[in-house]
Amino acid sequence: MRLPFVFGILFTMCALCNAQENWPQFRGPTGDGVAMGAGYPTTWSEQENILWKTPIHDKGWSSPVIWGEQIWLTTAKEDGSELFAVCLDRQSGKVVHDVKLFNVKDPPDIRKYNSFATPTPAIEAGRVYVHFGTHGTVCLDTKTAAVLWTRDDLPCNHWRGPASSPVLFEKKLHLTFDGYDQQYVVALHSETGKTAWKKDRAIKFKNDNGDYKKAFATPSILEVNGKPQLVSPAAEATIAYNPTNGDELWRISHGGMNEACRPVLTNGLIILSSGHTANMVAVKAGQKGELGKDAIAWEFTKQGPTKPSVIAAKDHLYFVNDSGVAFSLEAKTGKKVWQEKIDGAYAASPTLAGGSIYFPGENGSTFVIKAEPKYELVSSNKLADGCRATPAFADGKIYLRTFTHLYCIGTK
Repeated sequence: MRLPFVFGILFTMCALCNAQENWPQFRGPTGDGVAMGAGYPTTWSEQENILWKTPIHDKGWSSPVIWGEQIWLTTAKEDGSELFAVCLDRQSGKVVHDVKLFNVKDPPDIRKYNSFATPTPAIEAGRVYVHFGTHGTVCLDTKTAAVLWTRDDLPCNHWRGPASSPVLFEKKLHLTFDGYDQQYVVALHSETGKTAWKKDRAIKFKNDNGDYKKAFATPSILEVNGKPQLVSPAAEATIAYNPTNGDELWRISHGGMNEACRPVLTNGLIILSSGHTANMVAVKAGQKGELGKDAIAWEFTKQGPTKPSVIAAKDHLYFVNDSGVAFSLEAKTGKKVWQEKIDGAYAASPTLAGGSIYFPGENGSTFVIKAEPKYELVSSNKLADGCRATPAFADGKIYLRTFTHLYCIGTK
């Protein structure tokens, strides 16, 4: 009678070990910015705790993903004419593969707003899935960098460039296209790249200006009442789908455009952001259909983030808005616990590791703050360049991508 219980414990322990070793998607193993394990450094500089530093050519804001001894990320010519996938050796930082995947004819000029390599790849054993929005999606063999399948037939006018990252779940790669001209979610079979399902958003927008219809968020797989939901923010609304077949489970209108924050689930609430209106909304989990105001537990208005996602730790939320004001809220009520100004502007999402939260900024500084109801600054760490890419955390090391380099930060 005890054998299933023992096997369950062993399986859980193995899963945790793998989570500490690998960082397979945007915001980590669970997609919520929580790093397993301990021993992550809290202080560094160009002269301290840098294990290696590798230049990355051209321009990209995608986060690094990690599996085994490999690190993968993407980059692109600043004008978007050429798109690349780059693989580095985890121990040395040496480039193992540098593959040009697409030549783009007449790319739009988005240099002021974005990069053409902003979506973060997804990786699993033997395969990495590289996504450039409508410009193309590729599955590569991680050992040889050989192309296993390609899709370049998913149209969307991103207007300001692509940013939504792919989500790999149960042998399907879920992609989000919230553009100026059309808005839809599609799931591809990860083995073949063929379409498993596709759903148009069918959102009732307030006007016909396509600039107000675009969004850049990565959806989250959240388990609600024992079943997975693909919770997918868009402009004006958030929609939850059954990740297996694309059936719509619920939707809620919250306004806003340019939404980029990834949803998190905590204390029975799904925390959403509204994009340019800088509002946060806590939706009661477990509901169905088109939700009204009674489905909202609380709102936090005009001070929320539009790009950096939220950290949930125990009974509190922690986040920094785009202009560098950090907050802690009570998760159940939305009541503000503390508010502090930290230096710089922010686009990368924070990460919780070893009881501290890491806030990487666009000016090269990363602030480390205790994940506690009382504000406590642990350190402020400066590098030569800033970043818009969310770092990866694995096995006691931080892999931080600046505008020019990928750093491996760890205790020497």
